[in-house]
Amino acid sequence: MRKILIVGGANGIGLSVAKVLITKKAVEKVYIVDKVPLEDIYKEPKIESFLFDVTNEDYSIFDRFQDIDGLMITAGFGRLALFEDIDEAMIPLYFNVNTVAAIRVIKHFYDKLIAKEDFYCGVMSSIAGFMSSPFLSLYGATKAALKIFIESVNVELEKAGTTNRILNVSPGSIKGTSFNQGKTDLTLTEPLARQIVEQLEKKNDLFIPQYEEVFKHVLERYQKDFREEGLHSYDYKLNSGRIK
Repeated sequence: MRKILIVGGANGIGLSVAKVLITKKAVEKVYIVDKVPLEDIYKEPKIESFLFDVTNEDYSIFDRFQDIDGLMITAGFGRLALFEDIDEAMIPLYFNVNTVAAIRVIKHFYDKLIAKEDFYCGVMSSIAGFMSSPFLSLYGATKAALKIFIESVNVELEKAGTTNRILNVSPGSIKGTSFNQGKTDLTLTEPLARQIVEQLEKKNDLFIPQYEEVFKHVLERYQKDFREEGLHSYDYKLNSGRIK
């Protein structure tokens, strides 16, 4: 990868990925597009940042990045809350930011993705897209939609004869990000960011951090009895101290 665009890279895991990428000699430039400005303490010669809110209708800002050969989409938000406590007006916003924005950005660069030349593409999703997740019902629904989109398009890419794939990064809770009103701490997110970059470079299509240690068993329990696992997930979150 020489020039990479990170959509949502001004903080959290997106910023951490940017910081890992600029340490690589082959990387010339990392473009960051986010609705919030990149803080001065994170500015680097290899990083160029742009302000843009993915809820905007006009996506022409992405026309200026035709020189990229890598794309990472990390824009997204969510908070732990029961569905009854989420305002109805938030429903379209959840889908616009977490699902529609990623699909629109990928569509914008689809000619690069389907080409024979190498193009590295990844999307920050969530393990919540793989199973019922009480307290994250709406968030999980946006990520489930993203999961099916990525899997379907990857089949189309394979059938088109390209080796390029969309990487679905689906972690559980990540410490050191702004998710659920948290704050960015790059010392906590760097190990995961390095793993994500490694998976991107390999053109893998799915990365579930801590799969063997945690989520293999969780997914097995979910497949065996989704109702029982849903109840377990509810109690786990309630007792985690993460509910605010």
